[in-house]
Amino acid sequence: MTNNALSELRDQLRAFAVEREWDKFHNPKNLAMALAGEAGELVAEFQWLSEEEAQGLSSEQLARVKAEASDVLLYLIRLADKLNFDLLDAAAEKLAQNRMKYPADLVRGSARKYSEY
Repeated sequence: MTNNALSELRDQLRAFAVEREWDKFHNPKNLAMALAGEAGELVAEFQWLSEEEAQGLSSEQLARVKAEASDVLLYLIRLADKLNFDLLDAAAEKLAQNRMKYPADLVRGSARKYSEY
């Protein structure tokens, strides 16, 4: 997603909330809680699936996963908007930090945490 596409989606979410007079409910605490709830709904779609089943979702399962993943994304964009930070910049910074914490030559093929090597 480009920054322009993310900005357009953010603006659409702002307008959506204003049209419904929901902006008053969209404080960081409420948005974070809603985000956690939607993430839980996404996880629930995979909860009892085997690895093979999770890789080969039916069209109905995939539709539910897409809907829940979209909810997570929308709440995350709205939260970043309310806290006035650029989500793509924050993600790029975090990826840079993770590159330093997890140098490829030290962690390749390993699931160990950075504090374990």
